[in-house]
Amino acid sequence: MTSRAKRFIEQQLALAGITIGGPHPHDPQVHDERLYKRVLVQGTLGLGEAYMDGWWDVEALDAFFYKLSTSRIQDHFPKDVGLLLSVARGKLLNMQRLRAREVGERHYDIGNDLYEAMLDPRMIYSCGYWRRANTLAEAQEAKLDLICRKIGLEKGMRVLDIGSGWGGFLKFAAEHYGISGLGVTVSKEQMELANRRNTGLPVKTKLLDYQELDGQFDRIVSIGMFEHVGYKNYRAYFDKARSLLVEDGLMLLHTIGGNHTAIHGDPWSEKYIFPNGMLPSITQIGGALEGRFVMEDWHNFGADYDLTLMAWWRNFETVWPALAPRYGDRFYRMWRYYLQIFAALFRARNVSLWQLVLSPNGVPGGYRSIR
Repeated sequence: MTSRAKRFIEQQLALAGITIGGPHPHDPQVHDERLYKRVLVQGTLGLGEAYMDGWWDVEALDAFFYKLSTSRIQDHFPKDVGLLLSVARGKLLNMQRLRAREVGERHYDIGNDLYEAMLDPRMIYSCGYWRRANTLAEAQEAKLDLICRKIGLEKGMRVLDIGSGWGGFLKFAAEHYGISGLGVTVSKEQMELANRRNTGLPVKTKLLDYQELDGQFDRIVSIGMFEHVGYKNYRAYFDKARSLLVEDGLMLLHTIGGNHTAIHGDPWSEKYIFPNGMLPSITQIGGALEGRFVMEDWHNFGADYDLTLMAWWRNFETVWPALAPRYGDRFYRMWRYYLQIFAALFRARNVSLWQLVLSPNGVPGGYRSIR
């Protein structure tokens, strides 16, 4: 079985210009021959876990996955157990509601020291806007200001941030645009640090599920949270947002999006990075918006996420010696795998980053797109 599996995988990788044991930075080096059978049986879960276990290495992990992503050779591989289980879970269960706080506990609560070291000074854990930026900090400041301008923030407005992270957007908007605001997160660590960082500003972060919200807001933003909502809950999500927004308000949705409609996530990412994560498609978002919002603007700058993720990787790599005693080598390999495989997917344009501007009834006279 191992020899047949090895031959098949070698043949497929050759179609992508990759040679096992080859001389190029994108060529993997295999340390354990059991890898080939593991990949065929367990798919992306097996490939990722084998990397975490040290069964294989590659100098340029991002380049390796970029070649895989652009070659489409994954379509030639048999359906694996992990993928079939993920599809079945997506069809039969509503994990995003059954375990709404799981992603906060398993991903965002792993350690503020990690995120403070990896992210920009405002701790923005979403795609930066690199149109005129040269550094990660500049790209994140530009993204935050872009959002404020897109939704026409004015002094005195009350703003809701659904999935507010460490409070970076509300802090920026309060300092630069004079707003007051509420942020909600399912991460205890995020909530506590956000409130410490925003002391003295008219903004507050609460540990709260978005469906538990009430009140009225002039503007709503949701930045990098929609990926945790799940396709069964998209309509309920927009229903809730609509009920919280004033009649002449605007909402900005910032989300990663998939090129194809799916009802499940990637098995490795679901297990180790984003439990119950799921990328929406254009069709899914469009259907969920129908009868709830007018779509005023749809902006794709997904290529910028490649730059953002690689900047996070460089920061992580630089500070790793200080983090290593707490997190350990297996975590290092997992985190490297996560950041660089996601960078490759955005570089290959297999996934996108969308910003949508939504209004309840349509902006009178039309909305003017802002870039």
